Amino acid sequence: MRDDLKGVLAMVAASSIWGLSPIYYKALAKVPPLEVLSHRTLWSFVIFALVLAGQGRLGLLFSSLLRRRTLLTVAAAGLLISLNWFVFILSIQIGRAVEASLGYYVFPLVAVALGFLAFHERLDAARQIAVALAGVAVLVLTFGLGTPPWISLILASSFGLYGLLKKGLDLPPVVSVTGEVLLLLPLALIWLWGITYGGWSGVTDRPGGYFGTDPYLTVLLVFSGVLTAGPLMLFAYAARRLRLSTVGLIQYLNPTLQFTVAVVLFQERITVWHASAFALIWVALTIYSWAGWRQEKSRSNAASSAATEVTTDR
Repeated sequence: MRDDLKGVLAMVAASSIWGLSPIYYKALAKVPPLEVLSHRTLWSFVIFALVLAGQGRLGLLFSSLLRRRTLLTVAAAGLLISLNWFVFILSIQIGRAVEASLGYYVFPLVAVALGFLAFHERLDAARQIAVALAGVAVLVLTFGLGTPPWISLILASSFGLYGLLKKGLDLPPVVSVTGEVLLLLPLALIWLWGITYGGWSGVTDRPGGYFGTDPYLTVLLVFSGVLTAGPLMLFAYAARRLRLSTVGLIQYLNPTLQFTVAVVLFQERITVWHASAFALIWVALTIYSWAGWRQEKSRSNAASSAATEVTTDR
């Protein structure tokens, strides 16, 4: 099997797991979201640490965290991805999976806008139109629902800022994510102790401490490590073998599946305002993807022309 085909299959698998993950979090609806998040942090660290140990890269992790700038960047990235995970889990539990899917549709356009603001990356006319349409979609939802789509905005902006921080890290993906969950691990363990033995309750004001008391929920909580680590490693595998435009297009499978699960399985209501906002976002993403494909094709043609010229000169 060719490398590019393996990459496509890996990317489809990663996006499908992410897209269908609301089913898993819905099954954990009885467990408070902070408890689910804490277990996700704990068990994903266990899996990532085992992977790095098998690769002989644990030393790279600890030596990297000794550098102050790297430590602070990894810690900030960990807080952002933790916020993203928490809001996503909460959105599924309170019946707002449609808004969550919108957040992941908007994310690529937020990333473009952040790149422009932080690194002064040039936006061509097509990308400017795409970002503007995303902004209009948010305004439509805000006007129609009477409140901004906070879940969508938090998910898109936290993931966008997370990517911004990761761009400045000279670490392999699995190493940096292991560092993030390692730094969050003490907080997760303290929270798990508190809800199990201290009677703590989280933002939903529900009792916790389900681990070990319910076999079904215990297995699901441990599985959160696989659900976190598995798709990320598949994504890293695919990213090394595919063009960025291909990766970006396949990634839209994630929010599309989330949206389908929300509407078909969870039977969440879609208002005319939701429909209008999604239509604008899909148009924006079509324009954005076309612009990215056109740019990559131009680069590929330029590289081919340069290679031909070098061969001719010889």
